[in-house]
Amino acid sequence: MTAIHGEHADSAILAARNRENVMVGGEIVRHRRASRWIHWSVATTFILALITGMPIWTPIFRWMANLVGGLEVARVIHPYVSVAFFIVSVMQFFHWASDMKFTPDERGWWRPSKLWAYMRYEDDPAVEGGKYNGGQKFFFYSVTLGALAFLVSGLIMWFPLGFSPIVRELSILVHDLVFILFLIAIIFHVYLGTIAEPGTLRSMMRGTVTRSWARLHHPGWFRQVTKS
Repeated sequence: MTAIHGEHADSAILAARNRENVMVGGEIVRHRRASRWIHWSVATTFILALITGMPIWTPIFRWMANLVGGLEVARVIHPYVSVAFFIVSVMQFFHWASDMKFTPDERGWWRPSKLWAYMRYEDDPAVEGGKYNGGQKFFFYSVTLGALAFLVSGLIMWFPLGFSPIVRELSILVHDLVFILFLIAIIFHVYLGTIAEPGTLRSMMRGTVTRSWARLHHPGWFRQVTKS
């Protein structure tokens, strides 16, 4: 029995290289390899931008600069890795855009009360009919808009002599504000993808989820995949 289960698991992992939204054995392929590579590229470039940017932002985090060879090295690396973050974020947008359209019953997810309930896991995440719920879609668009705001404000800060003092000051304010909101959102994103919903992380590690996970968290998507 164990050997058979192992064969099914191996088959699911192999299927996750190029396919998704299919059932293989006792598992469902949720994210194919390309999706996972893009996701982790966004995560990696953001972490690198975080490590190199926070020492520049405030001396409190100056110790982070030692992870990349010092403050001057961080100053050199930060703008380039930030541009890379924007590029992979754009790739992510076009890769997932077709699955991230809001349905009529998902309107109003931009409201603070709705977002707060979702982040505190007070809302029922299963009340939706697609592969992703309203909170995940809102986060998806927020990442894209945040990456754009980072790029525009960052370019002004990178080439300050080409802009007026007021524009430079506004760019710093926007950059800092977007960073704070982004960091808060990422913390909740990690929480919801690990502790709050066990089994979610494996979909971004190996590409698959269990039938029970899909039925509980995304019943509409589960029915579409299993045709049940």
